[in-house]
Amino acid sequence: MADNLPADTATRILDAAEALFAEHGFDGASMRMITSQAGVNLAAVNYHFGSKEGLFQEVFHRRLAELNKQRLACLDALEAESAGAAPKPSRVLEAFFGPALEMAADTARGGATFMRLLGRTYTEPAEFIRKFMAVEYAEVVERYTRALYAALPDVPKAEIVWRLHFMMGAVSYAFSGIDALALVTGRFDDDPALLKPRLTAFLLGGLRAPLPDGPEGKSGP
Repeated sequence: MADNLPADTATRILDAAEALFAEHGFDGASMRMITSQAGVNLAAVNYHFGSKEGLFQEVFHRRLAELNKQRLACLDALEAESAGAAPKPSRVLEAFFGPALEMAADTARGGATFMRLLGRTYTEPAEFIRKFMAVEYAEVVERYTRALYAALPDVPKAEIVWRLHFMMGAVSYAFSGIDALALVTGRFDDDPALLKPRLTAFLLGGLRAPLPDGPEGKSGP
């Protein structure tokens, strides 16, 4: 598509919805707001997506499909490079979170907007969001969880699952919660060039932290 031609109707709707959902949330972004920003009528949204929920799901699917494809490709390459040996935990994290960080840095094609939306969605998920997100992430989470089990054989599996959960939350907050920290501290260095090394160091620290005492820590299976 040439740069001087308008995007097709479905893409305009998706782009408008993505930006408005990121700013206002699913409940706060009305269909009137979306149709106005996209320059279409409600019938066009219903024709392409069926409903507001269908539109929301498609906003996620078009980004997560590509993101998860990249994650699986990175893990495939890492496992092939390891030639049957367990990969280093740091390399597994890089393969999983690297594509998300790259998408977050993509302001030209809307990746940054979507990652803000993703972070916001984790904090206010409706039931239908939980269900379709579980489907979207199923293969990727299963593959990466197994990779971390192999990379960290001395860490209880339950602990690995918890740490992956915490890390995903930290990454999501990094994309959506900068304003909150600025509000509390009155200052914040949000240089995007420093986000990746800072976040990677934090995630590795959490993954390598000593095991907690308790039935699912040092004495866990």
